[in-house]
Amino acid sequence: MRIPAICTVLLAFLLPLSGQNQANNQAGDQQAKDRQATDQQTKDQQGDLPTFRKNVNIVNVYFTVKDHHGGLIPNLSKDNFEVLENGKPQTIKYFNAETNLPLTLGLLIDSSGSMQRMLDTEKVVAVDFLRKVVTDKDLGFIISFDISVDLLQDLTSDVHLLDSGLKQAKINVGGGNNGIPGLGQGPVPISNPKGTLLYDAVYLASNEVLGRQVGRKAMVILTDGVDEGSRLKLRDAIEAAQKADAICYVLLLSDPQYGSDMHDMSQLAEQTGGRAIEVNNPNKIGAAFTQISNELRSQYSLGYSPDDAKRDGSFRKIEVKSKNGYKVQARKGYYAPTS
Repeated sequence: MRIPAICTVLLAFLLPLSGQNQANNQAGDQQAKDRQATDQQTKDQQGDLPTFRKNVNIVNVYFTVKDHHGGLIPNLSKDNFEVLENGKPQTIKYFNAETNLPLTLGLLIDSSGSMQRMLDTEKVVAVDFLRKVVTDKDLGFIISFDISVDLLQDLTSDVHLLDSGLKQAKINVGGGNNGIPGLGQGPVPISNPKGTLLYDAVYLASNEVLGRQVGRKAMVILTDGVDEGSRLKLRDAIEAAQKADAICYVLLLSDPQYGSDMHDMSQLAEQTGGRAIEVNNPNKIGAAFTQISNELRSQYSLGYSPDDAKRDGSFRKIEVKSKNGYKVQARKGYYAPTS
């Protein structure tokens, strides 16, 4: 029988394999031990390294810097500034002095009766302003407000569409109160006639449009500053703009026949990092737009992670200071996130 011979051959063949497997197993065990030692060493080394926190809140602040004569100061560095939150110094993590960051810009046009003599000039000059400011990487939109708030042109980088939206703005006094400018009642008579829904317009522009965008955001409001009939108050408009990180500029168009309200418009502008400019002559609207254009082209931006990491929705005061003694124009605070 040849079976023993076959068995002998198989044993001769299998014995080296068995030794090889045993050697492989020993090598594998050693490799596993080496990996565990390496992993432990890595963990020990990483114990001293910083780690990322989830839900880190970064506060971004856009601002301009001016000398004592109101001239814009360019080309400053991070070391020229300090930022405080509720009076406590914060560490600036990001800083940018570039002026070509994408911009989302809203133009809010008062089309109530008090704007009768200025509206046509507003529209012509506003188009020139948009051509200078809105580039292919920017977005703009047009809103008119009177007895209602109307989105005349949604977000677009096409200045021709923005121009078409502006041309749709028309004086609207409604049908109530014997046609007194700015006090129309709309289709449904109400006890308190609506006329110039200024605060409602700022709220809607902030909450429904700008609040859904990222990056630089601003609105330019052409109005006499007198609100008539808004459901919301000035503080609601300011809060909405602050939550949207939107800067408000106001061109206060003063017509002696109707009066104006610089106090409230200054509050709106200053609290959001903008400025109110009084224009008592239609021929000066262009110069006012130029001032705003120059400021938008000369903005700095900084970002910091607040030491107070609580996500409690509270209002936090912000102060950006120039170590050179220059005047800094920035928003006065922000609302902490809640989630």
